[in-house]
Amino acid sequence: MTLSICTAQLNFVVGDMPGNAQKIIAAARQAHAAGAQLVLTPELALCGYAAEDLFLRPAFLAACDDAVKTVARETVGLKGLVLVLGHPQKVAADDPAFSPCLNVASVLREGVIEQTYCKRELPNYQVFDERRYFVPGNAPCVFEVAGVRVGVLICEDAWFSAPARDAAQAGAQLLAVINASPFHSGKSVEREQTMRGRVAETGLPLLYAHLVGGQDEVVFEGRSFALNADGTVAGRAPAFQEKLVFSHIQSVQGALKIEAEISPLQTVEAELWDALVLGVRDYVRKNGFPGALLGLSGGIDSALVLAVAVDALGADQVRAVMMPSPYTADISWMDAREMAERLGVRYDEIAIASPFEAFKAALATEFAGLAEDTTEENLQARIRGTLLMALSNKFGAVVLTTGNKSEMATGYCTLYGDMAGGFAVIKDVVKTSVFALARWRNANDPYGTGANPIPERIIIRPPSAELRPDQKDQDSLPPYEVLDAIVARYMENDEPIESIVAAGFARADVERVTRLIKLNEYKRRQAPVGLRVTRRSFGKDWRYPITHQFRA
Repeated sequence: MTLSICTAQLNFVVGDMPGNAQKIIAAARQAHAAGAQLVLTPELALCGYAAEDLFLRPAFLAACDDAVKTVARETVGLKGLVLVLGHPQKVAADDPAFSPCLNVASVLREGVIEQTYCKRELPNYQVFDERRYFVPGNAPCVFEVAGVRVGVLICEDAWFSAPARDAAQAGAQLLAVINASPFHSGKSVEREQTMRGRVAETGLPLLYAHLVGGQDEVVFEGRSFALNADGTVAGRAPAFQEKLVFSHIQSVQGALKIEAEISPLQTVEAELWDALVLGVRDYVRKNGFPGALLGLSGGIDSALVLAVAVDALGADQVRAVMMPSPYTADISWMDAREMAERLGVRYDEIAIASPFEAFKAALATEFAGLAEDTTEENLQARIRGTLLMALSNKFGAVVLTTGNKSEMATGYCTLYGDMAGGFAVIKDVVKTSVFALARWRNANDPYGTGANPIPERIIIRPPSAELRPDQKDQDSLPPYEVLDAIVARYMENDEPIESIVAAGFARADVERVTRLIKLNEYKRRQAPVGLRVTRRSFGKDWRYPITHQFRA
């Protein structure tokens, strides 16, 4: 007995049910031609994940139902093929608007829906809001293909013991888990380890079929995998790319054994780079932008964003604009020009000294007798933001902002200035990781867009906003190694202030950083959407009130 299974690790577009259906149909036909008897699609593949409040619109669910019928009709002729299709479904035909629906996996055999499994465990943490949108199911689903009884689970179901146990008790010999699980650094190892727990509990081998692609702030890395009954990795798909992955199941001495290709896991920097590239590419292309532009300052943050953008879109779709102020160092000009030349992007210089003087002249009466301070610094950033948005309006390219997580945490950024734009590429990347990624990219050229793109001086220079004479970031902030560690403990891991101090951090630094995190929530609420690459980002993961007095 041999069972050939195809995992359709594909990139879908939320709300494009006709396009998604055709992609699934094409994959099913290709898999069938290659001898597959079972095709697994990711969670909610037909509508894309996550559709958020679209799930509450009856018209959206009706369009999903039409797409299910299309897939069924177009796969009737695929003899001997079973397709597990992820899609939403109304609880009842006459449900009114704003009613939650079901997150289901339908089992189609030659175009006929034999069974429909309803997701049981609905995550409601981090970026997930599934209890807002779905009603949980309560029964297992086991079907037979080529003599093997397959139990279906949907994503979060496999993070709990009961659904897998119930599938095993219902006669399953193999677990098939369809997923849409957002990426964060380290998540792949965590997933495999958790699934190893389900295998150990049930004694069953497991296939994990995963989504790939970017959707607003989240990225799905693919990296579908298979585990044998002893917990060993039997197969692993490459990350951050579409692929039809084939696994072959055989009965060896009465036990099922999976054979498939095994792609190696990536380094932290490599997978983080790929996540940023895929997130930028999908945001720009799925939203129909003709390209991207950014302010290139000669500093490391904008340099990193430029390198990511070129890897994501190609040099011909990226534009860099240097906007020197009276405080811009000559080496910043030179480094910005050199980097743009290395990557082959369009590069322009628009000086802001004249508009800066015009703004100061307009405000001279109001500011009479008052010394220059951060007001004038922020004016420069806001002039730059206005110029970039004007270019975006005129030419249609989206503005990529260049602020990092350390700055977002502490408010070391300017509303309507360097925060102005359409997509925040590194808003979830702390400064120490910015340096690590820059060094990694200079040592690697994964997309063939140019080796060593970031001039070394950009990496080794002390970071500066260059908005006043001799300004350095560390004049206003603790050393980045300290700052980033405090942000990780307090913001990502919810450690209390006293625990952080007890871990050896200076109380003054801890209280200063945590105070800044709380004070600057009003800025973050007005920041553009950006990529999530850690277990907790400033976005859906972080929902703190602007107005509050809690200080611990």
